[in-house]
Amino acid sequence: MATSLPQSFYRAEQVREGEQAVAQTLNIPMYQLMLRAGQAVFDSINQYYPNVARLLIVCGAGNNAGDGYVIARLAKSSGLNVTVWSLVDPNKLSGDAATAWQEWTDCGGDYTKSQPVVAQFDVIVDAILGTGLSRTVEGDVAEAITAVNQSQVPIVAVDIPSGLCANSGYVKGVAVNADITVTLIALKQGLLTGQAVAHRGELIFAGLNVATAFARQSEPAGQLIRDDINDQYLPTRSRSAHKGLFGRVLCLGGDHGMAGAITLSAQAALRTGAGLVKVVTQKDHTLMLVTRQPELMTQSWAPGQSLSEALSWATHLVIGPGLGNSAWSEALWKIAIASRRPKVIDADGLNKLARQPQQRDDWILTPHPGEAARLLGCDVDDVELDRFAAVKAIQTRYGGVAVLKGAGTIVYDGTNYAVANVGNPGMASGGMGDILSGVIASLLAQGVDLFSAAALGCYLHGKAGDHAARAGERGLLASDLLPHLQQLVD
Repeated sequence: MATSLPQSFYRAEQVREGEQAVAQTLNIPMYQLMLRAGQAVFDSINQYYPNVARLLIVCGAGNNAGDGYVIARLAKSSGLNVTVWSLVDPNKLSGDAATAWQEWTDCGGDYTKSQPVVAQFDVIVDAILGTGLSRTVEGDVAEAITAVNQSQVPIVAVDIPSGLCANSGYVKGVAVNADITVTLIALKQGLLTGQAVAHRGELIFAGLNVATAFARQSEPAGQLIRDDINDQYLPTRSRSAHKGLFGRVLCLGGDHGMAGAITLSAQAALRTGAGLVKVVTQKDHTLMLVTRQPELMTQSWAPGQSLSEALSWATHLVIGPGLGNSAWSEALWKIAIASRRPKVIDADGLNKLARQPQQRDDWILTPHPGEAARLLGCDVDDVELDRFAAVKAIQTRYGGVAVLKGAGTIVYDGTNYAVANVGNPGMASGGMGDILSGVIASLLAQGVDLFSAAALGCYLHGKAGDHAARAGERGLLASDLLPHLQQLVD
């Protein structure tokens, strides 16, 4: 039966090889796993759609289709009106899928190769393509997926929505828009990020009673960031704590017309527990900053002036929010980037780094896909084609820890991947990245290591966005996250 999501995730080929190995270890026939898979999906259908009477199961080839035929047999035996729409001749199936097809026909089941009126069903099961998809979906399969998507009928995907790459989450031409995806045995990394987030619907995990054994013998590709990460890195403060224990964050940026960006970053650093926060910005902005947030220290700066005292004072830096592209910003960037303080680089700082590449091991880079494309000298589509590969390429080229923002933000440090399964579309608005940079810098200032600060920062940022979105996603502002950040780190 479906359970909460496990922490570890895997590449598709790891799951395919690992499920065979674990079946052998536990002396379980592979067909028994197919039967368990069909039962798990059917149980989820009954749980989420208890009034279902007419079920359409769309089958392709391979084991995904075999799961579909098991579901069809279970549904028929439960009294449901079942229609199987097969996109291939099921008599050409082999192995366990052929066995599942035979058992379906043995109980009186049949299939249609012509497209039914899909809108007349209560639920549609997507058992078309599995995790082995390697080419663009086209022809009859693409037409079937389009018809299913246009039906307005709830769709339950078996293991992965057909048309998604199980490793990257990229849509191979066209993909099923599932309302529920029941993923089996182990969590596939492609379901967690990028385009997959818009296609998977609610993600349900069914371990088929082998997940624990699978995890024992399989090295994960990465980890989901879990809710308990807070307790791990932000323990309760001593009653004798003082501000000197929690670091000093220096935020540099805010050229003319962009004071809000650096203000948001600094406010986020305060709200997540940094001991002291100072902003270096244009002279015209200092009064506005302290009026908006009197707890902030400010320092105006102009080219030719020294920043050595401020840089010596700081334990950690944020460079980039509202930095701009003027002579002022270029001079400030050169001074700040030369500092050996650990730092978070975002926004215009990333654009400058893309033009003046260097590698460091003491920084966290937080690009969105557009900034990532500039860092890599490619198109945004290339980044989104494989977000895991893109974040790895950024880290390899620039060092430190790379954070690729977006739906299913990915963190990578050269060895470990982590994915933040939080956030919502309301966070697609100006200033959200500025908030994140301040949160991460604050965590660094409180003693959290680079990778953990990036992972925890992404979690807190997305979770605060989810809390703020309870009042509505559309129109959500970056500053709406600030009170929720304070509550989350309490």
